[in-house]
Amino acid sequence: MTINKNEHINIVWFKRDLRLQDNEAIYNAIASGKPTLLLYVFENSLKNDKHYSERHWNFIKQSLEDINAQLLPYHTKVLTVSSEVLKTFGTLQQFWKIDTVFSHQETGIKITYDRDKSFRTFCKNNLISWIENGNNGILRGLKNRKNWRDDCEKYMSQPLFEFNPKENTFISLNTIEEIERVFKLENLTTPENSSFQKGGSSTAKKYLESFFYNGRYKNYSFHISKPELARKGCSRLSPYIAWGNLSIRQVWQYAMEYRKASGNKKQIDAFASRLHWQVHFVQKFEMEDIMEFESINKGYHRLKKNISETYQTAWKEGKTGYPLIDACMRCLQETGYINFRMRAMVVSFFTHNLWQPWQEASAHLSRMFLDFEPGIHFPQLQMQAGETGINMLRIYNPIKNSIEHDPEGVFIKKWVPELQNVPVEFIHEPYKMTPLDQKFNNITLGEAYPMPIVDMNSTRKKASDTLWSLKDDTLVKKESYRILKKHTLPNREE
Repeated sequence: MTINKNEHINIVWFKRDLRLQDNEAIYNAIASGKPTLLLYVFENSLKNDKHYSERHWNFIKQSLEDINAQLLPYHTKVLTVSSEVLKTFGTLQQFWKIDTVFSHQETGIKITYDRDKSFRTFCKNNLISWIENGNNGILRGLKNRKNWRDDCEKYMSQPLFEFNPKENTFISLNTIEEIERVFKLENLTTPENSSFQKGGSSTAKKYLESFFYNGRYKNYSFHISKPELARKGCSRLSPYIAWGNLSIRQVWQYAMEYRKASGNKKQIDAFASRLHWQVHFVQKFEMEDIMEFESINKGYHRLKKNISETYQTAWKEGKTGYPLIDACMRCLQETGYINFRMRAMVVSFFTHNLWQPWQEASAHLSRMFLDFEPGIHFPQLQMQAGETGINMLRIYNPIKNSIEHDPEGVFIKKWVPELQNVPVEFIHEPYKMTPLDQKFNNITLGEAYPMPIVDMNSTRKKASDTLWSLKDDTLVKKESYRILKKHTLPNREE
């Protein structure tokens, strides 16, 4: 087969929008009427970035495999290249004249933003049109939230972009296989046996359907804070939204349609409010992405904390001596998921009790969270660290949370097997066991399981006193006003 180098084509560049349905970039490419190549670049610079790990790339690979399976009737597939974006497009220009690149705006980390700026220059220099569509209702260039809520609700209620390609819309499978010879391709094979959720829109829809039609949503509000029960009581859709297997709009419209005949509207409304909450925080990061590196409230930049590698290692490995903290960190390492309250708790413990800068937790947690979403990640780290100046200071007590949300120690014993034989009266505070208790229960604290690495009460007091005193700082107050003015949603009556 000979490729016509004078042929004009368009390219859809996938980022965090790994789906065919409700994908505006694909919809617009189809509407253009030109042959279209679907492309995903496994960027070496991102692979080496400290925020990402193998679990993310495997999820992406599974998502692309799922897309390719859906594309079989159209005799095409996604070209998956291991390279950098500019180099990839430069090579593609050897085969075709590229008219337009369609993609979504990415509310990402600095490395992806810098890449996009370089790509825009590349397009301008090569007379290529680059059309970036908004993603999940996020608006670029906003100065305040004056009309944001109305715009967001309008986006949610608009019809989905249907995937309905015409014949010969896409570059053929044979042609793609021919040009693959000049690229270093990414192997999409992933481990078969994995404790991580599998990527792809097909799997995402199964989770969505099981949440509603199998009735998991009925316990949503009751189980959302429970570390073990939340694994089924929550939707578990977060990685599929984060990597774009489903759009927020798809999920919201599905929920609203199911709500019509549901007898548990309160639970669905609670779930839907979290979807709006997600969009709110991504929009916040879009408007103030400096949060990747420093506290949004400049008054907290003077807060200095001494780095302790010992504390940080114990926290990462789940060996702090506080069972619920350790169970959460080990579960996260193994499965990529813990529920929201537990996420807030482990960050609170790191920043308040261990008195470590939230920046030191950022990369580790982003690598661990299968659903790493920059727009959620950085604002939430700062909120839980108590460095926004506008949110209630919350210092989570892991013992109190353990007793309330894992009373029998089911979650703890599942993930901290050293405590398997510890009776319930000691499971939340094993360090209270006497030497005789330890001998009777066949465990030696300090050996099989560590003693607490810090004192809960004194570290909590230090953090509380320090952060509360900063609330009255002139710069903190000034910044709090600025943040509220920029990011707070106005009342509808105004």
